[in-house]
Amino acid sequence: MRKIIFKILFSIILIGPYSKAQKYVPSSENLESREWFQNARFGLFVHWGVYSILGDGEWVMNNQNISISEYEKLPTFFNPIDYDPVEWVSMVKEAGMKYITITSRHHDGFSMFDTKMSDYNIVQSTPYGKDIIKLLAEECRKQGIKLFFYYSLLDWNRDDYFPRGRTGKGIAERGKGKWESYIKFMKGQIRELLTQYGEIGGIWFDGHWDQKEWDGTKFGDSKVDWHYDEIYGMIHELQPQALIGNNHHIGVISGEDFQMFEKDLPGENTTGYGTPEDQIGSLPLEVCETINGSWGFNLQDRKHKSNKELIHYLIRAAGYGSNFLLNVGPMPNGKIQLEHKASLKAIGKWLVKNGNTIYETRKGPFTPNENFVSTQKGNIIYLHVLNPELKILQMNKLPSQVKSVKIFNSKESLNFRNDRYGFIVDMGNNQLDPIDTIVEIQIK
Repeated sequence: MRKIIFKILFSIILIGPYSKAQKYVPSSENLESREWFQNARFGLFVHWGVYSILGDGEWVMNNQNISISEYEKLPTFFNPIDYDPVEWVSMVKEAGMKYITITSRHHDGFSMFDTKMSDYNIVQSTPYGKDIIKLLAEECRKQGIKLFFYYSLLDWNRDDYFPRGRTGKGIAERGKGKWESYIKFMKGQIRELLTQYGEIGGIWFDGHWDQKEWDGTKFGDSKVDWHYDEIYGMIHELQPQALIGNNHHIGVISGEDFQMFEKDLPGENTTGYGTPEDQIGSLPLEVCETINGSWGFNLQDRKHKSNKELIHYLIRAAGYGSNFLLNVGPMPNGKIQLEHKASLKAIGKWLVKNGNTIYETRKGPFTPNENFVSTQKGNIIYLHVLNPELKILQMNKLPSQVKSVKIFNSKESLNFRNDRYGFIVDMGNNQLDPIDTIVEIQIK
């Protein structure tokens, strides 16, 4: 008996202090979800909340320094009677998308789902009075689309989001509270998201950066303890298959299952806050981008990307081994802008013909550049030629023997060489597609 007690005490002493630092080991269900996620390649991002009423994007509370009492009037006339989840999910399927990530709560602190943690939500504070997340979850299940929940870590409304972060400093009537209370609130809401809507795809966190110092070139350390070990642990316990991602612009934190990049391809930094290339891990990747220039509905946003730009973004993302999460910002009535729907339809039409070169592929052997991108599936390499002026393609030599090179979905072979001068393909007299000419390379 004395020996048994000693062994137990020894285990507690040995394991106890280090249990928090133990490396996260994903479950078999989680690993299957990661595989599915990488194969999916294309999803819809939805930024929707009471901010859509003002038609000035999802940051309007911060950008216009709207006081708490003024902003809290918005839910009283938020009544999206034209919201149709059947139409939304059907649109997603037609676009060739495999999942939806929707804002359950954004930085303004308003919850777009039925929560018992606060009455500041769509069911209790709006004339609409229905849980849009529940309606969407039911329809996604019917049509075979996975559903992810975006969840804001920062909050411009609650007093217990304290100490304050870098944003929302001009918003009047913000009080002081206890950080521990805020963590308890968040954990309660995340538990609701995990237990009220059936099996979900995962949780997409945002706002970590609000509590980090920024010197104009890089983020410093976080000023607060986010309790990720508890939050991530709860998610993996309640829904082992659910994937966790966090838009923190730094390297992967233990417990996360995919790494995301905001408005930048992996390793690029056109925004100024991109994730450094040396902090890109081995997890599945995802790039998120807007159709125009805004995430939430913006009445005067005229920066609508062309169909060619959007298709190229999808192709480039796949060439980096990444998913593409393309955003729409529904209008306050619940409808999605016609020009956004038209863009999604055009991408879907392109994917009907060319989806085999995107879905279930991995990063190809050739580094993406302005002229071409490569993806790979088994012993087939797909070379996406994005520059229609190119006639001779020159790349690094392939280490494998090349069996054949031809135009995708055709019998037309192309002349090539793979030697010490590199892998070179002659496009011959073929007229290249103005969006993307796909070359299929079969290797041994």
